[in-house]
Amino acid sequence: MNYTVTNAQIKEKYELALKRIREFHLRNIANSPGPVVLISTAYPGVWLEHAFDGVCWGQLNRDDETQKRVAVNQLRLFIDNQLANGHLPYNVLDTELLKQKPWWGRRQIGYKQLQECVSFARLCLDAYELVGDRKFLQTAYAACKGWDAWLCANRMTLGQGLVETFCVYDTGHDNSCRLEGLPNGCPDVEGTAHEDIGGLPLISPDVNAVFYGDRIALSEMAEKLGYAKESADWKQKAESVRRRMFGVLYDEATDFFYDADKSLAQRKIKSISITNVFTEHMLTQAEFDRIYERHMLSPQEFGSEYPFPSVALDDSARFTHADKNCWGYYSQALTLLRAQRWMDFYGRSGDYDRILEKWISVYAAQDEILFSQEIDPYTGVPTDCSRWYSSAMLAYIYGVKRLGLV
Repeated sequence: MNYTVTNAQIKEKYELALKRIREFHLRNIANSPGPVVLISTAYPGVWLEHAFDGVCWGQLNRDDETQKRVAVNQLRLFIDNQLANGHLPYNVLDTELLKQKPWWGRRQIGYKQLQECVSFARLCLDAYELVGDRKFLQTAYAACKGWDAWLCANRMTLGQGLVETFCVYDTGHDNSCRLEGLPNGCPDVEGTAHEDIGGLPLISPDVNAVFYGDRIALSEMAEKLGYAKESADWKQKAESVRRRMFGVLYDEATDFFYDADKSLAQRKIKSISITNVFTEHMLTQAEFDRIYERHMLSPQEFGSEYPFPSVALDDSARFTHADKNCWGYYSQALTLLRAQRWMDFYGRSGDYDRILEKWISVYAAQDEILFSQEIDPYTGVPTDCSRWYSSAMLAYIYGVKRLGLV
């Protein structure tokens, strides 16, 4: 389906997105040090996978001293609620919205899963570079060291030196065929146990790419703080993760990274989790080019009319998918937003511009379902899933500004 929109429609939705974020999504929750970016009414709070939302908003408003502090606020929300053992929460909910949604329960802060989908340490570095707050950098460095220690102590039961996936929600990939048969959450409140089913624990490329990214960022943090020995140690530890990922999760024949079960057998479903490997800059340029050109540009796989589908289109597993909130089929706004973290880096700016144009036309054309979290990869039709989704609005605002459409 082709969406023909006018400049007036594009500008109207741009203004609507800005207004919605400013008047509804920017709010203080759980004693945050200042406003953070709420996800939506469907997700009444901030999830760790949306930590980038606040950083993105800060970067979009880098000339506004107050608004760019939202980047730090978003990250402090998790740091300030970190457990003494180093465990970062996966979400912090807004108490006012929680009252309207009794089915969410009463627990305001959750620790049952990981759901760190962009390196938290890297985002802390981004926020530091945005605001120049050295005290925050020191606080963030200590917090991210504690998080690494918790992961090593609680999520490395197989002795592979890689972080293990205990449930679907660890990855943030709801209803994905790559994780079929696995429980959504962990059986304990701190995410330290898993059910004895489905080959658990898994070792996943997205989870470990983020783990790699954290360690690279910790190395850079340590260098900025004058800890030369720690910086070198973190870089060495990151390289160990990269080597183990290639040893356990990479398949040379298909040139792709897959989940592996507890026996280290690969579950060969081509998932959008490959973009986490890109996002954390884990690959050399040559490695990236090879994978990108074979898989991401292929119309039969991820190069759909409206990129990027959550599972390759030629993967038979993807035909079984939910009607909405499905990382087993739909192209996700989160994937679009995070693409700004890798497409320019690897020299694919022109491709990103074209993809942004596609999504902008979809969102600008809508009059009822505004800024849904996902669209059909063939037609661009949005699902009625989480309207006014923060990452969708941020991707739209970013894209419109990037392309000079306002």
